[in-house]
Amino acid sequence: MRQENVMFFTEKEEEFANLLIEIGTKRNVAKVLVFLANTPEATSRAIERGTDLRQPEVSIAMKFLMDQGWIKNRESPSEKKGRPLKIYELAKPITEIMDGIEKAKKKEANHQLQMIQKLRDYIS
Repeated sequence: MRQENVMFFTEKEEEFANLLIEIGTKRNVAKVLVFLANTPEATSRAIERGTDLRQPEVSIAMKFLMDQGWIKNRESPSEKKGRPLKIYELAKPITEIMDGIEKAKKKEANHQLQMIQKLRDYIS
């Protein structure tokens, strides 16, 4: 029988994920991002266990994070026969990712304010 260490969120990491969710980040994406921000690299199985997400939820989050350019992966030969393991890590420092999120949220907020101003123009 093999032994495996499983990482779980601390209270601070849970709060970090919840703040990301509150600003509009999807729950699964927030949890995976926080998990990867606190570990140098991880397999999708370790991410599933550490975030308490199911495999399809992790896969969807990974696709989004890859599309954003926030994570990268590499393959490692499996210990047993079968497919090689994919190992994931952040492609950028978490501070840089947060800068990107902040920029996107500011753009979104400015757009909303412009729309409100247009509405005001219609009624005045």
